[in-house]
Amino acid sequence: MPVFDFSNTPDEKKEPVTCTYSIFYSNEDHASPQKPILILDNKARKWNHHSCGLFSNQKKQTTFEFEEEDGTICVNILKVDARFISLLKWLGENHIHVRLSGENVEEGYGVYKIREIAFGGGTKLSAEDGFLQFMMERLFQSHAPKEGQSDQIEEEDGDDMKLTSLQSITDFMTCAGRTLPDNIRVWARRNLAVARSHEVSQEERRHAQRALSIMMNVQWKSDYFQAIDPEEARKILDEELYGMERVKQRIIETIIQINRTHTLPAYGLLLVGPAGTGKSQIAYAVARILKLPWTTLDMSSINDPEQLTGSSRIYANAKPGIIMEAFSMAGESNLVFIINELDKAASGKGNGNPADVLLTLLDNLGFTDNYMECMIPTFGVYPIATANDKEQISAPLMSRFAVIDIPDYTPEEKKAIFSKFSLPKVLKRMGLRKEECIMTEDALDAVVEMYSNTTGIRDLEQAAEHIAANALYQIEVNHVEQVTFDSSMVRQLLL
Repeated sequence: MPVFDFSNTPDEKKEPVTCTYSIFYSNEDHASPQKPILILDNKARKWNHHSCGLFSNQKKQTTFEFEEEDGTICVNILKVDARFISLLKWLGENHIHVRLSGENVEEGYGVYKIREIAFGGGTKLSAEDGFLQFMMERLFQSHAPKEGQSDQIEEEDGDDMKLTSLQSITDFMTCAGRTLPDNIRVWARRNLAVARSHEVSQEERRHAQRALSIMMNVQWKSDYFQAIDPEEARKILDEELYGMERVKQRIIETIIQINRTHTLPAYGLLLVGPAGTGKSQIAYAVARILKLPWTTLDMSSINDPEQLTGSSRIYANAKPGIIMEAFSMAGESNLVFIINELDKAASGKGNGNPADVLLTLLDNLGFTDNYMECMIPTFGVYPIATANDKEQISAPLMSRFAVIDIPDYTPEEKKAIFSKFSLPKVLKRMGLRKEECIMTEDALDAVVEMYSNTTGIRDLEQAAEHIAANALYQIEVNHVEQVTFDSSMVRQLLL
């Protein structure tokens, strides 16, 4: 395709040159000299590892102007990753000076890193403070557009904004708007119009700008898959849980299913059992295995659906709900929601039932926040709920989960947990060696017997704390080298 290459010498005759480039489609999450972002012509000259300059001829996005000691040299772009076409256009149109990192390979100069030079005279404020790196990271995390969509990418229009935050959002939409789900992209354009309009109130503009800031800082992913090593998953479960082989087996089965289907399961996990049996601990372990950020919804403290759905922008003090805030804090849409005490979800107080709001979150069909005024994709959400009494959970909620019953520990298991996990953990935290605090066999039996009528291991953990603190006291005050606890000492201490 013919374009004009304008040199830096005003009196030099302008001759048209043919600049051609091809588009390649990549889903790599990083670049390297072998898998670059773009390739520049290096037949006439080999370029330095770090080279500075400007993208030019941006209407056709074909050239880069190297700033060399002997002048400015304009060369053709030979190949471009389809995801980065709009970004290169934006850099060139706004005369943003950049530093390329690349290597001379067989095809040409393979560029694998682009960094802004903030003092280069760029007209866009958002080129500074790492904004370019933010956009590049988002583009690397996105999927390649389908072939034939490149023209659509090129036609993304930006807006001239004076406010820095809105400018950054506008530039992001120009360069990486395609990485957003279609409905959020349309929503963002509408809210940008409101935020800059003088026909609406200042309050409406403020809410639109705040909503945009929240939404644009979330990486809205279109799928989930990170390969999970079942052996590593088993190791994490063994670190967090003693015994519970049936529970661990169910979780490993879920992990293997994810590896086969490349998607999260259709149903979340509901962990049901007595207080103190480690339900929340299991939930955190699963989030760790999935390599996903997690957030907690404590249903015992949520008695108004608006806490989940947010409040309407018609109110001056309106704000998003805690579900939207969780996405914002995580910075991505793939997220584990740990819903504690699900059996308390039906205890709304006059303004509706929080359980009804949870149903929309659990269906993975999308969740609407009243403040954002937009349907939020939820197919990357994996819910893990805990409950003490599943009889208190409504049938619609129960149908969204695969139920795992968590049994209470046997006396033998409690004894092992106390001696092998709870007490050593407390001793390490207090700076005590294991030989400074010794428990006889009958002392261990006494601890378990004293808490035989309680469920879970929380009381045992508190007992370990008390015993270790007493040992430390005797060592520091009575100047003994070690303390050995027998059953009578334990009973006297813990009564």
